[in-house]
Amino acid sequence: MREFDYRRAHDVPGALALLDADPQARFLGGGTNLVDLMKTGVERPARLVDVRDLPLDRVESTSDGGLRIGATVTNSDLAAHPEVRRRCPALTQAVLAGASGQLRNMATVGGNLLQRTRCGYFADITKPCNKRVPGSGCPAIEGEHHNHAVLGASEHCVATHPSDMGVALAAFDAVVTYETPDGPGTLPFADFYLPVGDTPHRETALPPGALITGVTLPPAPVAAHSRYRKVRERASYAFAIGSLAAALDVRDGVVHDVRLAFGAVASRPWRARAAERVLIGATADVETFAAAADAELAAARPLPHNAYKVTLMRNLVVAELTRLTEEAAR
Repeated sequence: MREFDYRRAHDVPGALALLDADPQARFLGGGTNLVDLMKTGVERPARLVDVRDLPLDRVESTSDGGLRIGATVTNSDLAAHPEVRRRCPALTQAVLAGASGQLRNMATVGGNLLQRTRCGYFADITKPCNKRVPGSGCPAIEGEHHNHAVLGASEHCVATHPSDMGVALAAFDAVVTYETPDGPGTLPFADFYLPVGDTPHRETALPPGALITGVTLPPAPVAAHSRYRKVRERASYAFAIGSLAAALDVRDGVVHDVRLAFGAVASRPWRARAAERVLIGATADVETFAAAADAELAAARPLPHNAYKVTLMRNLVVAELTRLTEEAAR
């Protein structure tokens, strides 16, 4: 690891000023992803600005019945918060499905959103990677890609976004808040991650030098009847090969409201809006759930060794929506 400057910020203006003074600086939260990438040489910041002491570590109810989650709230505290567990169990389950207890104690909400892909070619600086070195190529397309994207990828990058938490936030229309030297701003979660296109190195729509200050979940009664299901290659401490955040409101056997988001299938958490459109107003049964999954997955373009993800996600949608329907009938 090369030498770098380390500064600790105590307020948001101070953090922004420290980053603005050095174009190669990076904000540091828990460091559970950034420090690993510094060790391998993927990330080479000249300065780290530690933001853990900023007053952004609370989960609060909003006046309209939503939740405001500070950027430095740890994953452990987020998962344990009683209002999160009551209003959006899928978010609690998603956070608990990620990493280990020790890592969740360090990892922050803001850092979770900005974690980089876990593609092996991205992490190996001896290999080409368009996300790391634009224009160098994507060896995963012809190489190891069994856990890569089947939706929204391009010939320039087929990596997936690793966040579990982000999948739940995508399902419930979260809004990311941030600060820049020019003032505050917001980004709907649907616009936060950029399509991979021909610029996979540009991952988010955050302005340069922006500091994430929090995430707001708008009120969504359906979120109280939600689940997160993660499929992985071992029982714990592994990234998903496919995941689903699902919420369902069934009345008299008909779908009144539904939220679906997929994980580990695209470069960003994937909101399944085509599936949602099929479900709204339809009969809540296995046939409808399968048709909804098929509508979303019709756009899938799998590679030779990850086509299993299409079947996996179809089965996840049917299984979890069926379970939510059965729970609602009890």
